[in-house]
Amino acid sequence: MLVGVDWGGTKIEAVALGEDGEQVARVRESTPFSDYEGCLALIARLVAQVETTAGRTGTVGVGLPGSLDPRTGLAKGASSTWLNGRPVEADLVRVLGREVRTSNDADCFAVSEAVDGAGAGHRVVLGVIIGTGTGAGIAIDGRAHHGPNNSAAEYGHNQLPRPDVSEIPGPACYCGRRGCVERWVSGPSFARDYFQHASVDLADPPRLSAEEILEQVRAGHRLSRLVWDRYLDRLARGLSVVVNTLDPDVIVLGGGMSNIPELYDELPSRVADATFSPCFYTPILPAAHGDSSGVRGAAWLWKD
Repeated sequence: MLVGVDWGGTKIEAVALGEDGEQVARVRESTPFSDYEGCLALIARLVAQVETTAGRTGTVGVGLPGSLDPRTGLAKGASSTWLNGRPVEADLVRVLGREVRTSNDADCFAVSEAVDGAGAGHRVVLGVIIGTGTGAGIAIDGRAHHGPNNSAAEYGHNQLPRPDVSEIPGPACYCGRRGCVERWVSGPSFARDYFQHASVDLADPPRLSAEEILEQVRAGHRLSRLVWDRYLDRLARGLSVVVNTLDPDVIVLGGGMSNIPELYDELPSRVADATFSPCFYTPILPAAHGDSSGVRGAAWLWKD
């Protein structure tokens, strides 16, 4: 049996899969914010819970909201900043009492979609998460690709390519830099951009969610359409750098913003305009496993 854990910033989820990928048990709870030991204890409890439900133990893979320094084993680049500098994998081994495999959560997402999701049958899968944050992972032949620095596909912390005057220096990011792609294309960033534009004309503009803004786009609301066009342009510019560098066989989108159907109609032509090559044939697809894809990918870390 394969057990996967998705250690997210807002929730921690565990799933037990059979060898054929069939879900046997699944549980989730809110992440103990800024409580490292509390997170470890919760993970141990959730793993025990799915194993009790399944009636057997399994291997454990954990998707992290960051990555590990391949030499020191210490966490780095985690959006849940209280993980940074911690020996996360060693501590997971301690609380679970067994060997553990870990990977970045976006890498787990890419693996899940490459093995039996929207990217199945493609050799090089780029998995892009656009939700409360923004990240990406690469799966090659169904396995996560990391690189010597364990930082492959971290396009969300490149600066937005070809910024115009209004995009310089860009909003501050938790990584300490400004203008990161993540701070332009995440769901909260899309909502923030709408609010800032609405503030020009309205004394007390509404704070709308991404879905509420898209409802206005569909109704022909001019400002919402303008903000949506700017969002598509920024997302395409960010992805163009990865396409120019990697040229993946397929791009699979996950996270809350990936649930917007208009993305799949309008984004490909924007990416085509932003890339160096005059042709862009790469399919851009929604994740087959939705919100469960990352935790499934963590379980697949043990799929040999």
